[in-house]
Amino acid sequence: MTLKQGKNHMTYCVQSIDIELQLERRLQALGLTEGSLITVLNNDKKGSLSVRFRGTRFALGKRIADHIKITEVQAS
Repeated sequence: MTLKQGKNHMTYCVQSIDIELQLERRLQALGLTEGSLITVLNNDKKGSLSVRFRGTRFALGKRIADHIKITEVQAS
């Protein structure tokens, strides 16, 4: 599933980021890498979404969120 399909207040694990290289490198510099945990704070279906990773809140646009593949983290 993609990050844009994620539900509010759920935590996911990033599987891959498939976007142009320059933008992928910028996201990696912010700490969004494969295997990192990301929590969806607010997913407005019409546009951007707010997420938290590495202890910081970020807003990501729909185009970026559509290119980040995730899997749900099982609650333990």
